Amino acid sequence: MKGVILAGGLATRLRPLTWVTNKHLLPIYNKPMIYYSLEAMQRAGIKEVLLTCSPDHSGHFASLLKTGKDFGMRLYYAIQENPTGGIADAMLLAEEFVQKEKLLVILGDNIFNYSLRHIVREFEQKRRGAVIFGVEMDTKSKQYGVVEVNESGRVQSIEEKPDTPKSSIAQTGIYMYDDRVFDFIKMLKPSNRGQLEVTDLNNFYLKEGTLECKIIDWWIDAGTSHDELLRANVMVAERAKKREL
Repeated sequence: MKGVILAGGLATRLRPLTWVTNKHLLPIYNKPMIYYSLEAMQRAGIKEVLLTCSPDHSGHFASLLKTGKDFGMRLYYAIQENPTGGIADAMLLAEEFVQKEKLLVILGDNIFNYSLRHIVREFEQKRRGAVIFGVEMDTKSKQYGVVEVNESGRVQSIEEKPDTPKSSIAQTGIYMYDDRVFDFIKMLKPSNRGQLEVTDLNNFYLKEGTLECKIIDWWIDAGTSHDELLRANVMVAERAKKREL
């Protein structure tokens, strides 16, 4: 199974912090933000990881991370020339790298310490399908995609920032896909935002009944605002001092 970390984009919501660097290189307590997704890949047992990044900052990532040896993996890089194309569009950069393997995708600004290893092993044994990850939180804030699941963990619906959420499960930026994912992405049409939306991609699996949702204990999307960036720093610092991270 291959790993893909998406670390491109313009991060306009974090300016002026991101005028001169990529948001995934900003500090979260005592480490660069990108370390957390790499460590998540490491805990999951993924040995080959592709990092997508923007042209302006690709050299910064390479200087910091080098070959990935320090994380016990082989790290590859892909340049995202269209930073506003959406998550699914950025995933297309990994098609040649992934070949016909399954893949684990993590957004580079997602902070969590849940070990994905056992779910990776389970997913490797499945013939087809996809897994998304959710976390229990207040979904009435209209900040997150909301996932509705049945008792077996099968996804019943996914709604982007709904006015009336059907559950208290917020969707995170962690995904697992089978080897059909790139065929599905190529069938997508740009949304009203001009992007290839990951929710539209996930709906292919939802419609065929092969989309599952796994619940993790805590998670922060540190790249969405200055407040969330601050909250991530405070939470990670507190957990690190308690040796929970």
